Amino acid sequence: MATLEYYFEDFAVGDTFDLGEYTFTADEIVHFARQFDPQPFHVDEAAGRESHFGGLVASGWHTCSIMMRMNVDKLLSRSASMGSPGVEQIEWLKPVRPGDTVTVTSSTLEVRASKSRPDRGIVRQLWTATNQHGEEVCRFRGTGLYLKRTA
Repeated sequence: MATLEYYFEDFAVGDTFDLGEYTFTADEIVHFARQFDPQPFHVDEAAGRESHFGGLVASGWHTCSIMMRMNVDKLLSRSASMGSPGVEQIEWLKPVRPGDTVTVTSSTLEVRASKSRPDRGIVRQLWTATNQHGEEVCRFRGTGLYLKRTA
């Protein structure tokens, strides 16, 4: 278990966290899609070429899963996270293709203490994935619960 660095009090509106970068491969795109989103343009290069995408593309759920993993690795595993009550919005803006490298950031949009539970607070964040061309490919807006350092 990692040492906790981030509690509710450590988040402020405007904070941005660099969650790193990740490169998608054709093999993993197909592997993920076969298990969780077996649409033709996610599992077959030829079908992808025939689709409106013009080639194999990652499932949006695959992109979100990678973003989640990056968030856990760089932020949540080092925080007093209590999970999330939900996601407000996911936007898949551009397809993610084999060989694309996405850079992911998390920006704090809102910070507020819980009215009913004095030991925790609520943090709204926007995660953004940008490809190697500087194009946003995915935006994910959601809420996390964090323990306070002192109740």
